[in-house]
Amino acid sequence: MHSTPHSALPVGRGLVYVSLAATAWGTAGAAAALLYQGSGLGPLALTFWRTFGGLLLLLAVRAARRPRTTGTADTAAAPAEPLRRRVARAAVIGLALAVFQAAYFASVEVTGLAVGTVVTMGAGPVLIAVGARLTMGERLGAGGILAVAGALTGLLVLVLGGEGTATVRPAGVGYALLAAAACAVMTLTTRRFGRGGGSDPYASTLGAFAVGALCLLPFAAAEGLWPHLNDLGRSLLLLGYIAAIPTALAYGLYFAGLAVVRAATASVISLIEPVSAAAIAVLFLGERLSAATAAGTTVLLTAVAALAVTEARTIDRGRAG
Repeated sequence: MHSTPHSALPVGRGLVYVSLAATAWGTAGAAAALLYQGSGLGPLALTFWRTFGGLLLLLAVRAARRPRTTGTADTAAAPAEPLRRRVARAAVIGLALAVFQAAYFASVEVTGLAVGTVVTMGAGPVLIAVGARLTMGERLGAGGILAVAGALTGLLVLVLGGEGTATVRPAGVGYALLAAAACAVMTLTTRRFGRGGGSDPYASTLGAFAVGALCLLPFAAAEGLWPHLNDLGRSLLLLGYIAAIPTALAYGLYFAGLAVVRAATASVISLIEPVSAAAIAVLFLGERLSAATAAGTTVLLTAVAALAVTEARTIDRGRAG
């Protein structure tokens, strides 16, 4: 999947990749909540194991695939990318990934899940849209702007509608804005390096995870790196799931999709994540489907679908021109 050159990836498949990544990310919160119950791990340690585990899984997949891909036409045809460019991309994306996850967890801890999620995921698309316009000349257009506004409205209704006791704390909002800024840097850097072709999203993900894990390790060690021995099997199972699905798979798909999907569009499609989390809470954790949850989900998904259609049409017109 990740060995496909960027130029060969259809925009429709890129949109699907980003949507699947956001859906997978929505399952991480529930798994983390279950892990916190008995593992003794804190958010920084969990983020380290998530990143390091994802790195190990991707390395294992690459080792398993190498005998079949070495010397093939696809590998030979892949354009070479300068080492300095690869190192710079991995360093920036990996550091941004570590800051994003750590700051988001800190925001949730200080000001609560609802406010932390709304500020982080609400500010993210705005910062990314502005950054994409300034650094890459990407435009959403009137239809895209309306879709972004609709998606953010749906997010507010979805997350805050059932949280009447939410408390806004300035420090928590600051962490959330830092998380949104780091997410913007990660997305814009990936998009900028990947849109012209020549970079390998599989290698990009490996490099970002390696840098992220190194950045997180000292802070995770200070917090407490090892899970409790009691119920260790359950903890390892949950850690394995978090490392595999919402980390290795999801970020690999997201980085690959950014090769053909504009940065602002990808950031709005990523708002599917709280919809996925809400669905899991209702279906598996016994939470009730409130009117606010249903309304917010409907508005958000409608806006995301409209933006995806706008993206596909815009790229098709650009190719036709």
